[in-house]
Amino acid sequence: MALHFSDKTRALAHQADQDLSTQFAHVDAISARNTEKVLEAFQTHRVGESDFAGTTGYGYDDTGRDKLEQIYAQIFQTEDALVRLQFVNGTHAITCALYGALRPGEKLLYVTGAPYDTIQSVIGIAGNAFGSLKSYGIGYGQVDLTQTGAPNLPAIQKAVLEPSVKATVIQRSRGYDTRPSLSVDQIGQICDAIHAVRSDVAILVDNCYGEFVEEKEPTQVGADLVMGSLIKNPGGGLAPMGGYLAGRRDLIHQASMRLTVPGIGKECGATLGNNRSLYQGLFLAPHITAQAVKTALFAARMMELLGYQTDPSSKHMRHDIIQMIQFGAPEPLKRFCKGIQFGAPVDSYVTPEPWDMPGYDSQVIMAAGAFIQGSSIELSADGPMREPYTAYLQGGLTYESGRLGIMLAVESLLS
Repeated sequence: MALHFSDKTRALAHQADQDLSTQFAHVDAISARNTEKVLEAFQTHRVGESDFAGTTGYGYDDTGRDKLEQIYAQIFQTEDALVRLQFVNGTHAITCALYGALRPGEKLLYVTGAPYDTIQSVIGIAGNAFGSLKSYGIGYGQVDLTQTGAPNLPAIQKAVLEPSVKATVIQRSRGYDTRPSLSVDQIGQICDAIHAVRSDVAILVDNCYGEFVEEKEPTQVGADLVMGSLIKNPGGGLAPMGGYLAGRRDLIHQASMRLTVPGIGKECGATLGNNRSLYQGLFLAPHITAQAVKTALFAARMMELLGYQTDPSSKHMRHDIIQMIQFGAPEPLKRFCKGIQFGAPVDSYVTPEPWDMPGYDSQVIMAAGAFIQGSSIELSADGPMREPYTAYLQGGLTYESGRLGIMLAVESLLS
């Protein structure tokens, strides 16, 4: 069945492409510089065919796995890294980092407002899940962003002076929130502010959706650890599962003891023949991320031409791959997601419906027809069914396919 687009949709798409030429050139330039950084790391560590062989069972002496972690450490300019298929998602990677950095009686401080929904269950500020940080006697505090969405540096400095605060977290992306994503420079300002009053507080960054969007990463501006998912940006659309940490060697070591067990840590973890996909996905990641950023820009411009409110706008610099579109009512949000689903290469025939998704306090609608289940670097759109009925769009393995998906979503809205 041939894809059908009305003359209006095609005209809007043509206009959006013309309007975005300058932004696209900037995205391509960032991709080129990040690709150079990745290629240099591959060559420095002498990647060879033998590194793609996987292990089974315990996974002892998996040289390809260990070399990949060295490559991540070089790219993020850190002492060490932990890159493992055994992380079930980004939330799991973040959780291991938190348990590694904190002890009972200590306190975690989020300095960018409330964390992403699933992390709230981990901390214990939502729900009553077994094994939360709260259940282990670890305290929690947060510093909200200013009314303009900027970090509140004086309030952060005041909060970290509390002796029990031992770890802070910066959430780079917006999550299911309307606040802006943070730039690497803004993250650097937060790190400088914390270091000015406390040198013994670990600074962790939830880096999900942000890798390779800018030329620098948070660990280059003062962060002690970054955490993320391999089925987002750094997996390049090829990693079948997993997550990563990159940062200070002691924090990596402590997190690894939580991922496996004390006394084993990084020594175990079979790769089951997936090393090639992890290496190749990382190599492609700067380019694939650029495709997702272009798709987000195109979506923003198309929706602006239709009169919808977007954040960030098509004229703004990007700090992650997420595009927010406000619909103001449930029905257009559903129609938009239906169009995105129809534009997928997998499960295009499925109609997304809101459902009670684990870890969220309201129903969520999700459109995602991906080669890797749940992959956020592939084109997808989701949103909580609550006011202001906002879609959070991300991904796009190629700009050409992402563009078609957005055009189909527009067609669904217009029909």
